[in-house]
This record gives sequence, structure tokens and C-alpha cells, in this order.
Amino acid sequence: MPAEVLEYLAPRPGGTYLDGTLGGGGHASLILEACGPDGRLFGFDRDMTAIGAASARLATFADRFRALCGNFADMEGVLGSIGVASIDGFILDLGVSSHQLDTAERGFSFQKDAPLDMRMDRGRGETAADLVNRLSHGELARIIREYGEDRWAGRIASRICEARETGEISGTLHLAEIVKGAIPRKAWEERIHPATRTFQALRIVVNDELGSLEIGLAAAVRLLRPGGRGVVISFHSLEDRIVKQMFRRLSTGCICPKELPVCSCGHRPEVRVLTSRPVLATEDEVAQNPRSRSAKLRAVEKL
Repeated sequence: MPAEVLEYLAPRPGGTYLDGTLGGGGHASLILEACGPDGRLFGFDRDMTAIGAASARLATFADRFRALCGNFADMEGVLGSIGVASIDGFILDLGVSSHQLDTAERGFSFQKDAPLDMRMDRGRGETAADLVNRLSHGELARIIREYGEDRWAGRIASRICEARETGEISGTLHLAEIVKGAIPRKAWEERIHPATRTFQALRIVVNDELGSLEIGLAAAVRLLRPGGRGVVISFHSLEDRIVKQMFRRLSTGCICPKELPVCSCGHRPEVRVLTSRPVLATEDEVAQNPRSRSAKLRAVEKL
């Protein structure tokens, strides 16, 4: 949603902006063009491959752009260490990137066989294979139910535990077939592979995506100068719920019990919500990029 991002972010010349999910640099390029000739942008990403690709793409912007390898949840400390105390806007385009999905060896997809990895930062943390081979039935079922929102979580966890008794589960296609066999054929969703929700759940846990979102989004809002704007694009209900609830909480004034005649909490709203409902991709964009069909954009302005 490039046009929608620019509309709500409203970048201006001389401003300082943050792209917390740099990816291939698409949004960053648009923002740098809009805030020229002297605006600047800092881009975070945990994936060194993305950092390299974006840096090459944005090289023409010279010192107006700086790539920072790391989790956007750490933005306050990282930006503070280089002398940046506030920003005029931020964009968080959540989830896994198309490049990561299309690169088989990253293990995010089951379109081709590959090691079951799923780490955005391949230099740290447990892989998805580590989790499916280590966790108990109860832990697997909870993860798939909570983060994949799959009602067949118990059956899927049982099949995984049975399969690993005969050997380690290490490949994407192996896991996809296990999950596929756990769900009754009549319960398969029309446009979604039976293993999609399980892969989503494992990816979220491997990368602590929801925890990072809660910490990073709160930090980004704190960094905003008055009048600055923040834009978040989410791709599934768990992400969107966190964004919606945080924006609602930050835009609320008095939180005293209704029975009190006079406010005693002193709570004041920090932001103004710019999107009463999430903004969705247009039909034309969905036709060109089917992955955008689940995207939801929400935006706020700092008071």
C-alpha cells in the first residue's frame, strides 16, 4: 500500500523517519524521496540479507539513509546511541517479507523443501526444527492454537510427536505433510494450505514477533515528536489486535471509574487515531499482489 503509507505518514522535507521493518527498502525509498532534499531515514532489519539489498537500492540517497541491523524493539537504545532522540514518523510493515518467503532455504515456506529454520536473524536463537523436535505435546498444541489460531492444534501436535519418534523432523515439506495428515480433508480451507497456520505459529514464536511488536510499537510512539505520525501494516489478526488496542489505549483520556464525578487520574491522550477502521489494499493491488489481501493499515498522530 505505497500510496496509503505516504498519505498517512505525510513525510516532509527535513524530517527524520524510521522504517522498523526495512526489508527490500520499498517503503524507505518512497519516504526518502518525499522528505528530500534533506530529510533522513533510519532503517532497521534483523536480516543481514535484507540490510544488504536495501543498502544497495538506497545508495543514491547517500548519508540521508542509514541501515541498522537489529530488532526494531531495540530502537530507542540504538537510536539513542547515535544521537537520535526523536523522529517525525515511522512505518512498521509487519511479518515475513516476500523475499524471505520466496527464498526456499530460509524455511518460511513449504512450496519447496528446505531446512526448517524460519529465523529472521539466522545468527541467533532456536530454529523451527529445534522447537518441533523439543517441545512437549502440550507446548506445541498451545503454540499452534494461540499463534496459528488452528482448532486442530491438538491433533497436529499429536502427529508431530508421533512422527519424531521415528526420526528428526528437519524439512519444511516433511512438517507440511505431517500437519496435512492431521487435519480431516473436509476441514481444509479453500484457499489456505492445511499447514499454513502451523507454519505461521512457529515463525511467530521463533522470532518473538508479537513481543517485539508490543515493545517496538510503544517505543516508536514515545520517539514521535508532536505532530509526528506512525503507520503500521499488519497481516494477521493477532498483530492487528495488538496495534488496535495500543492505539486505542494511547488515544484515551480519563480512565477513572465512571461513577467518579471528577477526574482524578490525570490521564491524557498521547495520540490521535487517523484510521477509525483499518485501511485495506485496493482490488487492483490485491490482483497484482495476492499477499496484500490480508494487509491492514492503521495510523496515529502524536499530540
